[in-house]
Amino acid sequence: MKNWFNDAVVYEIYPQSFHDTNGDGIGDLQGIIQKLDYIKDMGFTAIWLNPINESSFRDAGYDVTDFYNVASRYGTNEDYRMLCSEAHARGMKVMFDLVAGHTSIDHPWFIESSKAEKNEYTNRYIWTTASFDEGEGIASLGERDAKCINNFFWSQPALNYGYAHPNPNYPWELPVTHPDCVAMKEELKKIIDFWIDLGTDAFRVDMAASLIKGDTDGTAMQKFWHEIREHIQRRNPDVLLVAEWGYPSDAINSGFHLDFLLHSGPSAYRSLFRYEKGRNTTSELVGHSYFNTEGKGNINEYLDRFLYDLDHAKGKGYIGHITGNHDMQRLAYKRTTEEVKVCMAFLFTMPGVPFVYYGDEIGMDYIEGLPSKEGGYIRTGSRTPMQWNDRKNHGFSDSDTPYLPTDSREGAPTVESQVNDENSLLEFTRKLIALHRENEALYAEADFNILMPGYPFVYERMANGKKLFIALNPSGYRHYYDAPKLGKILLSQNIEQNGDQIIMNGISFVIAEE
Repeated sequence: MKNWFNDAVVYEIYPQSFHDTNGDGIGDLQGIIQKLDYIKDMGFTAIWLNPINESSFRDAGYDVTDFYNVASRYGTNEDYRMLCSEAHARGMKVMFDLVAGHTSIDHPWFIESSKAEKNEYTNRYIWTTASFDEGEGIASLGERDAKCINNFFWSQPALNYGYAHPNPNYPWELPVTHPDCVAMKEELKKIIDFWIDLGTDAFRVDMAASLIKGDTDGTAMQKFWHEIREHIQRRNPDVLLVAEWGYPSDAINSGFHLDFLLHSGPSAYRSLFRYEKGRNTTSELVGHSYFNTEGKGNINEYLDRFLYDLDHAKGKGYIGHITGNHDMQRLAYKRTTEEVKVCMAFLFTMPGVPFVYYGDEIGMDYIEGLPSKEGGYIRTGSRTPMQWNDRKNHGFSDSDTPYLPTDSREGAPTVESQVNDENSLLEFTRKLIALHRENEALYAEADFNILMPGYPFVYERMANGKKLFIALNPSGYRHYYDAPKLGKILLSQNIEQNGDQIIMNGISFVIAEE
């Protein structure tokens, strides 16, 4: 099922924190356009923009007030069209963040829906007269004698796509075939068509599994998303669907081209990088990350789930490997540059599609103790502005009141300080992207063979008769591995060779031909 994801390397951009061109302290689309050459020169083949729709910004854009317009703080629809055109001229794709399951309470649809008098938007949301003891509904909003079911924050009422198995005792549980639920689905198709017409190449769907309620066996969601995918395929077969689902096998079986293992899904992803207290936003001390110098992690906790998803996705879709995103602490948090390089080597050589969160390529840190910004709460420290240089606001903005502060600590990483520094994380990421793009054995669909699941973690990638050998030792301890077939070393850190034996010193990796 090869498509442009097979050899893609994607760069996630948090628009309000990337580059400000009009001095208002907030990043904008023209700022992204100005930095496209940087993104292209790094080797990225696509960009993913976090939400750019008009919004109340109680949840940083994930609370939409207008699905058909770019938020004025970012620019205009014509700016977005220009961004897509300029990206395409550089051979890059653009992924649009689609909030499909809810809106803001300030959306005109919700304002109409909350009126006591019945109108065409009355059932656009799910209003329930259930008691609070029955667990449905969040608040009495507007004129109606009812409560509205939310999707995430209280200010994000769930759009009504229907219930998979409506309870006849609850009249608000409309079936998915109800005309008002069908009308909502058709509206979603119109929204998708609108952004395709402006140049969008892919849609990342926020909370993709949340749309149909009460879908205990997942069949209703599968049918829904397959219908959306078929609609997109008829419009443009090159436009792809990405899920925020966290269970790739489920998402891909539901029609998506790609999904991620996430911190919010099974423990697999957290077991790699974010298991310890302070690296985990969802709970207290859980365990030992595999990518930790203490060397007490268990790679099998990740592999058990990953191999299951990989098997179920084969020939149908892909798994995305993320350095991080807007909802979790940054990869460099409490890690040295050497440690981050081992993590990156893993993410770029496993079967799947690598995604780099803006700033991770220079090792931007999670900033502790920031007050919550636009519903960021603990996540705010991962949403600080891109650090371009050592000038005002690290080159992000000329404003005296930037969206968020940049890292004020001495030696904070910047693009300018790392360009052309062979030992920098930026130049390492550039090399790693080039290696990934130049070797078909590292593409998403290339074969995968585990040689040793432990410290070190050793595996092979193969395609068209070419085989690559990868060994990773994120621990601080020396390990040994016999590799008699090892050929040319393509990229490595802290390794030695003694005949056929590889000496994996602490915090080491090797990518080599076989």
